[in-house]
Amino acid sequence: MQPIDTILDSITPDAVQTILLPTGWGQGRALFGGLTAAIAWRHAVAGAAAGQQLRALTVSFVGPVLAGEAVLERRVLRTGKNVTQIAVEIQQQGEVVLAALVTYGRARDSVIRITDTPEPPSAPPAEGLSFPEVAGLPEFTTAFDYRVTQGGLPFSGVKSREFGGYMRYRSLDAAIDEGTLLGMVDAWPPALLPHLTELAPASSLTWTIEFPAHLPNFSTHDWWHYVATIDYAADGYGHTHAHIWDPSGQLVAISRQTVTVFA
Repeated sequence: MQPIDTILDSITPDAVQTILLPTGWGQGRALFGGLTAAIAWRHAVAGAAAGQQLRALTVSFVGPVLAGEAVLERRVLRTGKNVTQIAVEIQQQGEVVLAALVTYGRARDSVIRITDTPEPPSAPPAEGLSFPEVAGLPEFTTAFDYRVTQGGLPFSGVKSREFGGYMRYRSLDAAIDEGTLLGMVDAWPPALLPHLTELAPASSLTWTIEFPAHLPNFSTHDWWHYVATIDYAADGYGHTHAHIWDPSGQLVAISRQTVTVFA
């Protein structure tokens, strides 16, 4: 398995470029969505204005992204004094398989400041459940360590609206950035899966993740805290939101997903 930071470093600033998507990061018949979202983010970076930081990334997983040749295309929709909006597509065989809207914004003085976002109560990572190494786990999960401290393991029949715990890269030990964080966040299975008792496929349709502040100086091998909540689930679709905290307990990202489950 090629490390995710090596994959991201291979992307050039060119607005249109052809890349080779690696094997080893499979999620069913497609590539892991966290990797493809991170690729879209990295491609957008070259279009951002100086002094602006990543504020939000919205991804639509249009179709399965496969290992092999792909075209990256970036368009700067608008660059303003404070905000830049960038569209990124991943194309394969002449069709769009992933579309992303990436928003960068400059910090400004404001009289409004609401930053008290404490972590929810949770057991420490040492007391959490790790994912069992069994047949059927997606290929990409070998890159990550998980400790489930809220809800239950996938397909355990635990009927909780909350699901989460701690996450880190198993081998990669590097300074965190938005791309590697995207990989960690999307590495968690949908929060609907612990409700099931038998294996069933599920995948993200759309994903929006917001970054309220600069990422702190921690490692990909530190434990990061993740808790997802099911807002609504019916008719084969689920709507969830999640919060992500750094190892010091500071909120670093807010995530929302629409997922589909075939059960």
